[in-house]
Amino acid sequence: MSARRFGEIVIVGGGCYGTFYARQLLEARARGKAEFRRLLVVDRDPACQYARERPDGDDHQLVVEDWDGFFDRWLGDQAAGTTECEGAHIVPSPLMPHLMYHWLLRRARARWPGREIETRPLSVGPGTPYDTAAPDGTRYVSFADWLCPTHCIEPALCPVTRAPRTWEMRDAFGHWARQLGAAGPVIFQCEHQVFGVGMFSGAEAVAGDALLARQGNQGGAVELLVGTISSCHGAANLLHLGAG
Repeated sequence: MSARRFGEIVIVGGGCYGTFYARQLLEARARGKAEFRRLLVVDRDPACQYARERPDGDDHQLVVEDWDGFFDRWLGDQAAGTTECEGAHIVPSPLMPHLMYHWLLRRARARWPGREIETRPLSVGPGTPYDTAAPDGTRYVSFADWLCPTHCIEPALCPVTRAPRTWEMRDAFGHWARQLGAAGPVIFQCEHQVFGVGMFSGAEAVAGDALLARQGNQGGAVELLVGTISSCHGAANLLHLGAG
């Protein structure tokens, strides 16, 4: 098996999950299973677990910054074409807030300062067994009504049911957007890449921002379904952009 090749990889959070992902990626590279230009672990705590356990190297380092500020700069540069984005990937934490939606929301407010821009409630769900709304309006959904194994790579044969996995969250979000009459969906899909580490590409974020720009520049009111998902789980928000 040839090595998986990546550009810059960003790990969200330097706690137990982020430290595990960094360890796995560095091990994958040491074994010739992965190559990457640089590994960045983003955490606002300079004394986080990653900082304590893995001193910075020439090609892996801790970035001490809050996530929103980091992504405004890092993804903004990619969207503007001012930085190298080929092969850029993001490793999300399973317990993080819906950061990619928040990024798109800020991009919309910066692009159209005079228009109404807000998070709207999702009037219906996708029909998954697990479906709950958080106070901030994010809807967390899952095809699993059981506790999944930590770091599950979501194989074709579910490790809990021991039966073929017949569901795919991307398809559910497409159907959900049609139910809502919403544009999109804009999807950030985390997929297993190497040694138990799931990622989505920076190119997906740039494409989602471009779709938002196209929809908004038409001038009419827009509702856009945005999801960060894996094959089994997802976080969703509905972005409302008033007529311009």
